Amino acid sequence: MGWRDPPPPQRRFPPPWAAEEYNDACFIVRDANGQALACIYFEEEPGRRSAAKLLTKDEARRIAANIAKLSELAYDASAASRGADT
Repeated sequence: MGWRDPPPPQRRFPPPWAAEEYNDACFIVRDANGQALACIYFEEEPGRRSAAKLLTKDEARRIAANIAKLSELAYDASAASRGADT
């Protein structure tokens, strides 16, 4: 019997992650199982946004999209490191 690489560990938050708008108040980033991982709140009314120190809708959308991309980057990095070992 030869030595083999152990199977990769189960991912707690499996990819892909996706960002979705919720109730015109925030973007929620969810994993493949539907688990909410992050909520990014926004406010479109300038007066309320300033008072509450919230993001614009576009800022919140861009942050949520970048958080969702993290699952792909982490997967690519772990795949590359496993490939470098062989």
